[in-house]
Amino acid sequence: MRILHTGDWHLGKNLEGHSRLQEQEAFLQDFVQIVEEQNIDLIIIAGDVYDTSNPPAAAEKLFYDTLKKLSRNGERITLVIAGNHDNPERLVAAGPLAREHGIIMVGTPKTIVPTGAYGCHEVVVSGEGYIELKMNGENAVILTIPYPSEKRLNEVLYHEMEEAEERAITYGERIKVLFDNLSIHYRKDTINLVTSHLFAMDSEEGGSERSIQLGGSYIVSGDCFPTDAQYIALGHVHKPQIVPGTNKRARYSGSPLHYNKKEINFTKKCFVVEVKPQEEAIIEEIPFKVYKPIEVWKCESIEAAIERCEAEKERAVYVYLEITTDRYIREDEIKQMKSLKADILEILPKIDGEDEEEAALEQLTEQPISDVFKAFYKKERGVEVEDEVLQVLLNLLGEEEEDETH
Repeated sequence: MRILHTGDWHLGKNLEGHSRLQEQEAFLQDFVQIVEEQNIDLIIIAGDVYDTSNPPAAAEKLFYDTLKKLSRNGERITLVIAGNHDNPERLVAAGPLAREHGIIMVGTPKTIVPTGAYGCHEVVVSGEGYIELKMNGENAVILTIPYPSEKRLNEVLYHEMEEAEERAITYGERIKVLFDNLSIHYRKDTINLVTSHLFAMDSEEGGSERSIQLGGSYIVSGDCFPTDAQYIALGHVHKPQIVPGTNKRARYSGSPLHYNKKEINFTKKCFVVEVKPQEEAIIEEIPFKVYKPIEVWKCESIEAAIERCEAEKERAVYVYLEITTDRYIREDEIKQMKSLKADILEILPKIDGEDEEEAALEQLTEQPISDVFKAFYKKERGVEVEDEVLQVLLNLLGEEEEDETH
């Protein structure tokens, strides 16, 4: 079975007020071609299809038009799970109509996918959090865990939560219990997969994600995933990467576009996975094009900035202008730059002699709180912080975080 793992499309997302729909449309046209060229059987979209729970109509149309093209009249299966940006009910609303095109929609960890025909293939068994899919003479058991908020996780683990009333049980421990419970459906004669939308410990964020792990409440360890899973297709983190401690089985495909300037230094991609029962998956990376680059122009003077805007005014590129100067930039100079270069997103003056401590503080605030505390603890104590101490702090900081993620 040949599987393509993607996710975090964030259709409808803007950059400093600039729509990215045109770039997203270009990407999806190329994506359909990649799927055809790679002879893909199963596409997994691991959450955050949209950027908001109430996406613009143009974004929804783009998504459904793309699904129809990918389907090839039901010959191919596309499995879509909801991310923390998606409205689960809205995402799966078209599920009944999508079935004839081989499209499976999963909104929450509690979702039970109806069995029966999906295009030319079949869901033969299903339950809360898993499906068994029969296609092209092969069977795949897929654990399907869309974004598991505290509430949604507790809904599927109500029996375990009753037993755990008298002891502390962390979010990560509950996720492991869930995967342990679901992995009993794996068999030796099936292809065994996982797809979920969550944040795994020690993964490196791209920079444009909406945090779901601040305070530690939503962090899971790499060892929570089933050992029998041959491939684990994850969403949420925008930088493509392997999850540490998973023997390269768990991966984030990342987002298809650079969604802010922190992401411009790594290549966007998807993963093509070829897998058979009881065999190690063969994984190939397919890089994506950059449709409209985001660049940071560092100019040594206001005059140099104006000259560069003039020289590169025809290039299709988003620009953050950083200008070293001994004075503030006048309004007429700002207007001149923007009239020459339409896609300037920000003009940031770097005043000679500006407070270095302020710059260091800005850099510090961009780091995850867990990294800041680890560095502080080691500096003060001379040793690495223990996991238990870090978890206590992060849990305290994250007590009210769940409400902010909805």
